[in-house]
Amino acid sequence: MLTNDADVDLVMDHIAESGHKILRIWGFSDINTDPWSGQVWFQRHENGATVINTGADGLQRLDAVVNSAEQRGIKLIINFVNNWDDYGGMTAYLKAYGGSTKTDWYTNDEIQAVYRTYIEAVVSRFIDSPAVFAWELANEPRCNGCDTSILYNWIADTSAYIKSLDPLHMVCIGDEGFGLEEGSDGSYPFAFGEGLDFAANLAIDTIDFGTFHLYPGSWGVSYDWGNLWAETHGAACAAAGKPCLFEEYGAPSDHCAIEVPWQTTAVGTTGIAGDLFWQWGDTLSTGQTHNDGNTIYYGSDEYTCMVEEHMERIAAR
Repeated sequence: MLTNDADVDLVMDHIAESGHKILRIWGFSDINTDPWSGQVWFQRHENGATVINTGADGLQRLDAVVNSAEQRGIKLIINFVNNWDDYGGMTAYLKAYGGSTKTDWYTNDEIQAVYRTYIEAVVSRFIDSPAVFAWELANEPRCNGCDTSILYNWIADTSAYIKSLDPLHMVCIGDEGFGLEEGSDGSYPFAFGEGLDFAANLAIDTIDFGTFHLYPGSWGVSYDWGNLWAETHGAACAAAGKPCLFEEYGAPSDHCAIEVPWQTTAVGTTGIAGDLFWQWGDTLSTGQTHNDGNTIYYGSDEYTCMVEEHMERIAAR
């Protein structure tokens, strides 16, 4: 979480300069204990109670990002919770309200009420901002071993709730695209074991566009397989009459050699409206931003192939 407005503006300047139109950001930062000095946190969940932080180290940090995006004409996808434990995630709710599995998170009425209270706080704060592109339910929601009805019902109910607050902005899921029968080669990502049914969830009326991610290194498939993944999801979105956003993709090395083919496939696939690589890197007042191995740094050689040359491919389409 950036605490320096000048750093926020620097990154936004570089993103705008690159020609990027959409930036996906974390609209969450959940903790369970008292924060350390200078820590940015948006919600504290502790002993069955939750506090939303609207202060200078809370949602005012999100204000800075939204305001900076507004000034540069950048549109934002704002995400409400993380499946993973980074920045607290769903686990932070479970620690405060009980439960031990993600199934508990999706089905616990008290947790879902707290989650909706936070959604309302964020949506009402930014509903009139021209920077808002879409609201996103979660980062990579999963429910391992669950019947697909659990996530389907949660997606349907939550997206309908968001639409009741804000019928004018789009809503998306933020999922990885798991669970797709049409075009499947039988590999793990196409299966339904993570509780997701891509086509069924996409068909929900209050979901406006599809999302899917791609990390072959973590999923036990080849890098070339990523082209099949993109093509099948584009076809599913075209069949549903809704656009797809190839929302995250990454590899730990050889980014140009591995990921440019995915970008080229995405540009040439009907149903895919755009793509977002994971993740943007830059040099701030404190040095370089975090490198998880997938990071593409502004101005680097990889930036040339992954951003500048990709923009040319998009323009040509």
